[in-house]
Amino acid sequence: MILVDLARRLLSTTRTLRNATIINEQILNEALSEICRALLEADVNAQLVKQLRENIKQAINLEETPGRLNINQLIESVVFTELVRLIDSEVRAWQPAKNKANIVLFVGLQGSGKTTTCTKYAYHYMRRGWKTALVCADTFRAGAFDQLKQNATKARIPFYGSYTESDPLLVAMDGIETFRNDNFELIIVDTSGRHAQEESLFEEMLHISNGIQPDNIIFVVDASIGQACELQAKAFKSKVDVGSVIITKLDGHGKGGGALSAVAATKSSIIFIGTGEHIDGFEVFETKQFIGKLLGHGNIAGLTERMHELKLENNSRLITNLISGQFKIRDIIFIQNEWTRQEPQARLKKLMCIMDSMHTNELDHSDVVKLFQSQIGRYTRVARGSGASIQDVKDLLAQYSKFSKVIKMMSGMNDPLQP
Repeated sequence: MILVDLARRLLSTTRTLRNATIINEQILNEALSEICRALLEADVNAQLVKQLRENIKQAINLEETPGRLNINQLIESVVFTELVRLIDSEVRAWQPAKNKANIVLFVGLQGSGKTTTCTKYAYHYMRRGWKTALVCADTFRAGAFDQLKQNATKARIPFYGSYTESDPLLVAMDGIETFRNDNFELIIVDTSGRHAQEESLFEEMLHISNGIQPDNIIFVVDASIGQACELQAKAFKSKVDVGSVIITKLDGHGKGGGALSAVAATKSSIIFIGTGEHIDGFEVFETKQFIGKLLGHGNIAGLTERMHELKLENNSRLITNLISGQFKIRDIIFIQNEWTRQEPQARLKKLMCIMDSMHTNELDHSDVVKLFQSQIGRYTRVARGSGASIQDVKDLLAQYSKFSKVIKMMSGMNDPLQP
C-alpha cells in the first residue's frame, strides 16, 4: 500500500477518536499530535505540519459542537480537508485532446524512473483507446534506447530512436514527424536524465523544448528524496515550462508525504503516481481520493474505472453475477486473470493457491469476509494449505470486499461493463 505507515497511523488515530466515549481538549490534542508526528516522519515540511495543526484547531470548537457523533464527524471532516489542502496544488492539470497529435516531453533527474514512467504513461492512455507512441531522445546515457525499446515492445507500444544520431533534437523531431504522419494522438518524448548542477544538460533540455514546442512538459521525480522534491521541481521549472509532475516509487518510501506536499508547494499539478514496478503500478493522482484512501475510505472510484477497462464480455457467468450483484469470491479469479494479463503471473498463482485451499461453502458464501472473521481458525487453515501467509489470506478477502462494493454499485446498470 502507498505510504503504508502514514496510512496506518492516520487510520488508527481517526478510529481512536471514533471509539472515544467522550472527546475533550486533551484527547483532541493527543490525536493532533499523533497526526503531526506521522506527517513529520513521512518527511512533510515542519512549517506545513504546524500550519495544518493550527488550521484544524481553529476549525474545531468542542464547546459549540453538540453530541459525540457530531464532534467525530466534524474532526474527521476537518482533518480530511486540511490533508487535502496540504497536497493540493490547486492547479488544473493539462489534458491531451483526442484526434490530434499531442506532444509530451518528459524531463527529470537521473534515476527517477523517467524512462519506465514514459512507458507507463503511454500504456495508461493506450488502454483507454488512444493511439500512443514513444520517442527516445536520450542520446546521452548508454543503453537508454535499448531500455525504452524493451519497455515499449513488452507493452506493445510503437517506438522510435536512433543508435547513430547524437543530436537529441534531431531524433525527437524525426520521431515526432514519423508518428504525426501516422496520425498518432499522443507522442511521448523521453530525454536524458540530468542533475540540477549540470548546466549543459539543462541547456540541452531547453534546446529540445524550444525545438519541438511540446503541448505539455512532465517532470518526473523520485518520492525517496522527500522534501528535496521542491527544490528540484523549482530548478526544472526555472528552465522550462513544466506543466505537470509525476511522482515515482511512492509505494516503497516513507518520505512520500514530503514529496507530495513539496511538489504541491511549487504550484505544480501532480497528475500520476508510481505505485509499483509493473506497468500497471501507475495511478491517476486525485487528491481527495488519495487522502480518502489514507484515511481508510478506499478508492472505489478508481477501482470502478479499472473494472470498466477489463475485457470480461466473454464470461457469461461473471456477467450474470455482475448484473445480479451476486458476486462470490470464486469470481475474483476471472477478474484477476484479465487484470494481470500483461504482467507476470506470480500474483495470480498465489491467489489461485489460496482459493484452492478454501472449502466450496467458503467460495460460494454470500458474506465470506464475515464468515472468516467469525471463525479465525479459517485464516490459519487456508494459509497452511496454500503456503501463503495469514496476511495474504486477509489481503485477498479485503480485495474481494472492495470488488463487492464496486459490483453493488454497478449491478443497477443494464450493462455493468459499460461506463
